[in-house]
Amino acid sequence: MRFYKMHGAGNDYIYFDCMHREIENPEKLSIRLSDRHFSIGGDGIILLCPSDKADVKMRMFNADGSEGKMCGNGIRSLGKLAHMLGYVKGNTCRVETLSGIKTLQYIFWKGGKVESVKVDMDEPELNGEKIPSTFKGERVVSAPMTVGGIEYKITLVSMGNPHCVVFTDPDTLDIGKVGILFENAPEFPDGINTEFVKVTGENELKMRVWERGSGETLACGTGACAAAVAAVLNGLCRADKPITVHLSGGDLTIEISDDRVYMTGGATLVFTGEVDL
Repeated sequence: MRFYKMHGAGNDYIYFDCMHREIENPEKLSIRLSDRHFSIGGDGIILLCPSDKADVKMRMFNADGSEGKMCGNGIRSLGKLAHMLGYVKGNTCRVETLSGIKTLQYIFWKGGKVESVKVDMDEPELNGEKIPSTFKGERVVSAPMTVGGIEYKITLVSMGNPHCVVFTDPDTLDIGKVGILFENAPEFPDGINTEFVKVTGENELKMRVWERGSGETLACGTGACAAAVAAVLNGLCRADKPITVHLSGGDLTIEISDDRVYMTGGATLVFTGEVDL
């Protein structure tokens, strides 16, 4: 079966066109193909599927085989793939995900190829119990939490995926050690994605991310959105101007308007190939 290796800001996935063919046991396939030494390599696999609610449907599986509800970088590349394969015409695309239907707006190169994609990421969820977490309250902002014997100030945001944002210098942390402690902390019954964020300028953030099920990745779209929302909630950024989030794999632009979050970033086809399933 043909696959498409694509990335958004370095967040790379292996894509399959499942509009006319189903893949059995995608959980196991994601584990097998994500290995960077003995297989294709990626942060997981993403399936482009038919939908009776939107133009197309996205199913996303992490490198450990767990299914994710939403993937900000992944959905941009999926939207580009749907346009590239002719399943979607025009300037917009509606994608069904486990966290609802997302609307994508294409930004084109000269010649009609998709250069980047702007995604309406909907409203952020801020209620502590709905993240889900054991923290209560309509907003959990700069709340103390002890992890590995160290107290951190955390802000919780869900963008379809649960996120815990910590404002600190990400370059001084052992992300692998600290990230896994956050992911498996009892305060987060479904696990958590953790962003370690530093303000580097006016409406500019630097971020490293530990994703549940994948470990540290070069970028996380929902995480960048969560970081921007958390920065506004903590008074570190302004909501009336775009926020640039610098990630290890590239930059994303986040806009917050009328309580909705919009994310713009690149979507790149790296290579295609075939693999025996």
